[in-house]
Amino acid sequence: MGIIKLSVAERRRVSAFFTCILIAIGAWILATLSGSYNFTVRQTLTFKNTPQKRAFHALQPDTVDAIMQGDGWHMLFARFNNNYEPVTIDLHTLEHSNFIALNTQIAEINRHRDKSHRIISFNPDTLYFDFTNRVLKRVKVEPLLDVAYLPQFAPSGKINIKPAYVTITGPGNVINKITSWKTDTLKVTGANNDIRGKLKLQPVKEGNINIYPKSVQVHLPVEEFTEKTLRIPVNLVGNLHYYNVKVFPQYIKVTFTIPLSRYAEVDQDFFEANANFALWEQGYTVLPVNITRMPAYCRIVNVVPRNIDFLIKK
Repeated sequence: MGIIKLSVAERRRVSAFFTCILIAIGAWILATLSGSYNFTVRQTLTFKNTPQKRAFHALQPDTVDAIMQGDGWHMLFARFNNNYEPVTIDLHTLEHSNFIALNTQIAEINRHRDKSHRIISFNPDTLYFDFTNRVLKRVKVEPLLDVAYLPQFAPSGKINIKPAYVTITGPGNVINKITSWKTDTLKVTGANNDIRGKLKLQPVKEGNINIYPKSVQVHLPVEEFTEKTLRIPVNLVGNLHYYNVKVFPQYIKVTFTIPLSRYAEVDQDFFEANANFALWEQGYTVLPVNITRMPAYCRIVNVVPRNIDFLIKK
């Protein structure tokens, strides 16, 4: 098939033809996008002026379809942009009703929006709520920690939280199931000193629950630890028939970790080791030793021996 050869004049005419077509298409697109259209955008709802004496629960999702009016450009951009700011709905009328008519608040909503994002209606146009009695309850704060310590460093005491309890209010059927409230996670790496900070409480997932305060102060004591070994006497318990029993050995060696600041003050009086003689009646020939009392900041490394012999004298 031969290649069509055009003269210079013909090439100019063809070029002018396609240029006119492109200009016409561009003009048509501009004219079309300059028109006014109604289009739908998915909007998230937030609430203000919630009832103080009535706990509520929405009977529908917290998103609605907002019908907006704008030119073709705004309609086009709305197809690609879902980051519209939430629409704030005033709930003050719930003090004496169980529904909110969204269309009655359109004027107030549009007053805070630019002209290119005006809303003309909602679908659905009414929100319905279920009401229960509002309950107030104090619950314990549960801190979430993700702490990595340097070698030989560890917590030397319990974490201190202020306040240790927070107050939550909301529907009784929801509040009664809540026993504690978690904080955001405190992440620390290479900890070798006391950890202090302010932690926010995890946000409320339901709009009808309030929590106060919304943050707490935390203090976790951290110290360097070392090992210490003590001889601890073994106490015989469970000798219900008062047998004359002698145990071997009478002392055990307990190796444990301890904060450097408390090394000198901790002695054998801080520990208690027991052996249960009642196990003999169950067939035991040696008695295991249990450490029943020790400082909370200490951790057992080793106990020697873990079992003791005994002799019953007649």
